[in-house]
Amino acid sequence: MKTRIDMDFVLVFTLVAFSTCSGFYLPGLAPVSFCEDGKGGDDCQTLIQLFVNRLDSVESVLPYEYDVFDFCKDDNERRPSENLGQVLFGERIETSPYKFSFKKDVKCQELCTKVYTKGKSEDKNVLDFLKRGMQLNYQHHWIVDNMPVTWCYDVEDSQKYCNPGFPIGCLVTTDGRAKDACVINSEFNKKNTFYIFNHVAIKITYHNGEGEGWRGARLVAATLEPKSIKNADAEKPTCEGLPMEVPGEFDSDLKITYTYSVTFEENNDIKWASRWDYILVSMPHTNIQWFSIMNSLVIVLFLSGMVAMIMLRTLHKDIARYNQVDQGDLIKVPSLQGKSISYEDAQEESGWKQVHGDVFRPPRKGMLLSVFLGQGTQIFIMTFITLFLACLGFLSPANRGALMTCSVVLWVLLGTPAGYVSSRLYKTFGGEKWKTNVLLTALLCPGIVFADFFLMNLILWVEGSSAAIPFGTLVAILALWFGISVPLTFVGAYFGFKKPAIEQPVRTNQIPRQIPEQSFFTKPVPGIVMGGILPFGCIFIQLFFILNSIWSHQMYYMFGFLFLVFIILLITCSEATILLCYFHLCAEDYHWWWRSFLTSGFTAVYLFVYAVHYFFSKLQIVGAASTILYFGYTSIMVLIFFLFTGTIGFFACFWFVNKIYSVVKVD
Repeated sequence: MKTRIDMDFVLVFTLVAFSTCSGFYLPGLAPVSFCEDGKGGDDCQTLIQLFVNRLDSVESVLPYEYDVFDFCKDDNERRPSENLGQVLFGERIETSPYKFSFKKDVKCQELCTKVYTKGKSEDKNVLDFLKRGMQLNYQHHWIVDNMPVTWCYDVEDSQKYCNPGFPIGCLVTTDGRAKDACVINSEFNKKNTFYIFNHVAIKITYHNGEGEGWRGARLVAATLEPKSIKNADAEKPTCEGLPMEVPGEFDSDLKITYTYSVTFEENNDIKWASRWDYILVSMPHTNIQWFSIMNSLVIVLFLSGMVAMIMLRTLHKDIARYNQVDQGDLIKVPSLQGKSISYEDAQEESGWKQVHGDVFRPPRKGMLLSVFLGQGTQIFIMTFITLFLACLGFLSPANRGALMTCSVVLWVLLGTPAGYVSSRLYKTFGGEKWKTNVLLTALLCPGIVFADFFLMNLILWVEGSSAAIPFGTLVAILALWFGISVPLTFVGAYFGFKKPAIEQPVRTNQIPRQIPEQSFFTKPVPGIVMGGILPFGCIFIQLFFILNSIWSHQMYYMFGFLFLVFIILLITCSEATILLCYFHLCAEDYHWWWRSFLTSGFTAVYLFVYAVHYFFSKLQIVGAASTILYFGYTSIMVLIFFLFTGTIGFFACFWFVNKIYSVVKVD
C-alpha cells in the first residue's frame, strides 16, 4: 500500500513539474506583449524603446561606446544592468532617443541636428573621429525587445543576408574607389568624400496574440534600411534628396540632421520562439558548416576506429606472448610470422615490458607537470559543463554574456578539483614541497592569463575603447580569484595530500635503465609534432567559425555541433597520445610523463599557427594596437587550449600505461 502511494506521489510530482516547465522562461528571455495607445496595462506595453550597443569593426579590435561618436543622445539616458560576461566582452548597452509607440507609424521624424563649425578644434576632433569610424567601417548594433535590429540585403545567388549591425557610413577614396557600403548606391561617387547614414527606415514585424491566449502582440522581427540624405531644411526634413556628404577636408561649416521613420507589419506565421531564425538561417557558410563538420567527424571516427583496432590486436598478442614466456613456454610461443620464438626473441621483438622497472620513475620537473595537470583538469570540467549547458539552450545568443559569465563562474568554483589532482599527482611523483605546489596551482596559470589580460586592458584604456574593463570589475575578478578560487584550491589540495599516493602496478628499479639509441620517428620532438596533427584536423573547421564569431562579429549558435566536436577531440587526443606512447615504450624509451602531455598539447601550437594564418588571410585589421590585442588575446586562448588538450593526453596515457603493466606478469 505504501509503495502504491509513493508511486502515485511521484507521478503527480512529475506532472506538476512538467506543467511548470511549460510556462518557464530563461531569465530576461520572457516574451513581452505590446498594445496600442490607450489599451496598455501592467501586462502590455505601448512604448517601444530602442537600445544601442557598442560599435565595432572588422578592421579594428577596438570597440567604442555609442556616445563617443557624437550621435543623438537620449536626454534621460539609462543603462540596463549588465552581467560579467557582457562587461568582459565590452558590451555597453544604453537607451537611445529612438522611442515610438506600438502600431503608430512615423514618417521622417527629426531626432537632432549636429553642427560642426570650421575653425573650432573641438568640432574638428569630433568630426575626424566620426570620419575615422566610417573609414574603418564601424557598425551600429541596435536592440529592440532583446532582439537585434538587422539590416537585410541581397547577396550572391539571390540570397538574403541579415546583418545584426549596420555601418555608420562609408568612404569614396581619393582615387574614386567606393569602399564597403558605398557600393550600394551609384550616387556615392565623389572622390575623397564620406557619406554618413543619417536616416534609418525601421520596420517592426509583430505577431498578433488574438485567439492564442495572450493579450496584445509580440515583436518577431526588427529590420532597418540605412540611408544617407541631405535635408535642405533641418527644421522640416523631408527625408528625400541627395546623399549627406562629409568632405574629406573640413573647409566649411557642416550640419548633419539625423532622422528616422517607423512602419509596422503584422505576420502571424512567425512565432515568438523562432523569431531569431531569419537571422541565423541567413548566416553565411551555414550549409558549408554542416557538410564540413559531418565530413570531419566521419574521417576522425574512421581513424579513431583504426587506431583502436590496431592497438587492441597488437596489445592482446603482446600480453599473451609475454605471459606465455613467463610461464616457461619458451619454444611454442607463436610470433607474428607464425614461427616459434625464444624468450630472448620475444624480448627483442617487443620491448615495452623490458622497461617495467623504469616506466613509473618520477619525471623531471614533476612540480610543474602536476600544476599544469591540475589547471588542465579545472579547464576541462569547466568546458564540458559550459558546452553542455549551451546545448540545452541556457547560453543562447539571446541571453547576452551568459556564455562568458558561466565560464568564469565555473572556473572560480572548480578550484577544488584543480588542487586535488595537482596535489595527488605531486605526491605520487614523490614531491614534498606541498605548499609550493598548492600556491603554484592556484596562482601560476591564472596569474599568466591575468597579467596578459591586464596589459591588453591597459591598451584598451589608452585607446579609449569600451572594451576596457572598469577598475571595479577588475577588483571583482581579483576578489573572485583570491576570495573563492584560491581557498577552494587549498581545500582540494588538503584532501589530495591526505590521500595515499597512487599505487603503481610494478616496482621501480633503483638504477635507471639506459635508453637505446632511437630512430628519427621515436625521438621526442618528431613524435610530439606529429601527435597534434590529428586532433587539430578535427577542430580546424569549427575553429574558423569560432574565430569568425570573435573577430568578425558573427553570431555563433551551433553549440550542438561544437559539443560533438569536443567529444571527438577528447577521443582523438586520447588515442593519438596512447598510440605514440605505445611506440615509444616499444622502443624502450620510458620517459612518457611529459611526452604524453606535450603530444596532445602540441595541438595548441597548430591552433596558434592557424590564428596567424587567419589574421593575415581573413582579417583586414589595421593599426599596431589592434594587432597587439589580437595576438595578446590569442595567446590566452592558446595557453588555455594547451593545458586542456595536454591534460586529456596525459590522463589517457596514464590509464593506458597502468592498464598494460597491470595485466602482464612481472618477476
